[in-house]
Amino acid sequence: ISCNSTSGKKSAEEESPAEVNQAQVLINDMIAYHGGEAYPQSQLSFTFRGRQYTAFKGESNFLYTREYLDKEERAISDKLTDEGFIRKVDGEEAALSAKDSARYANSLNSVVYFAYLPYGLNDPAVNKEYIGQAILNDQELDKVKVTFQQEGGGKDFDDTYVYWLDAETHQLMYLAYEFHVDDGGLRFRVANNIRRVGEIMFADYTNYKAELGQFSVSELDKAFEEGELDSLSEIRLENVEVN
Repeated sequence: ISCNSTSGKKSAEEESPAEVNQAQVLINDMIAYHGGEAYPQSQLSFTFRGRQYTAFKGESNFLYTREYLDKEERAISDKLTDEGFIRKVDGEEAALSAKDSARYANSLNSVVYFAYLPYGLNDPAVNKEYIGQAILNDQELDKVKVTFQQEGGGKDFDDTYVYWLDAETHQLMYLAYEFHVDDGGLRFRVANNIRRVGEIMFADYTNYKAELGQFSVSELDKAFEEGELDSLSEIRLENVEVN
């Protein structure tokens, strides 16, 4: 397989068997390195931006929760399962519009999705493509692009992700994504404070941004190295526990 990055987007049908196999092997190795079989057997809990989360993601079901006090000092309790989303305010179930329910569910799901990475990249709706190697900060990296099928790919199925993993250990070092909601944009995250809690590895991230169309999402590593991305935020998971 060529070490040069591919510039065009290819469908799963256009990928060669070797490309598909290489991407799958790398994803499998990355998941195994970060926690593997411990993921579906564990409940996670952590604090993110002052809000308390718990998450269980089994092989056929899941349960995510979030608790915090809103600006009016009301106790907010959110629960998302494979059966749907429920919000309680001061212990009473809230009547939500379909739009609000989807918005709250999506925000809860997004936080948990990133906390669980790379677990979930073998979901049925995920398309994987090996797009070559890169060297960043003198570290040799493999690059895998991820897209999603519309069926089962969620509300943001048209987003594109790229993962940079250590070519030797398969540890996730950088990730980027292109999104289209709210005028869209590009994000590039640099992993730091990498630590293992129990049998599962977690990382915090420094988050950088660029405008949609300013760069190719697959080449954001080069833009980062050349100092062309703007710092946006710090992604910090605190009080992480694995039960």
